[in-house]
Amino acid sequence: MLPVALITWLVMGLAAGISARFFMPGPRLPWWATLAVGLLGAILGGLLATLLGFGGFAGYDWRSLVTATLGAMLLLLLLRLAR
Repeated sequence: MLPVALITWLVMGLAAGISARFFMPGPRLPWWATLAVGLLGAILGGLLATLLGFGGFAGYDWRSLVTATLGAMLLLLLLRLAR
């Protein structure tokens, strides 16, 4: 079951990273950086959603994709502010 979960996380992270880059364009990033932004954004979005009381990352569905994308967008914003 672990390889399936890993592949699901990678697909979700890449989809969230691509979606976040679509809504917040900026300098070009290599595919692995987009994947990293998406994965970290999914974690950040899930943690914030759980802390705010409306759920977190629950698998591959549209709510999780929205949560992960919003987390990735927040991460991109924080990275841009840090620069």
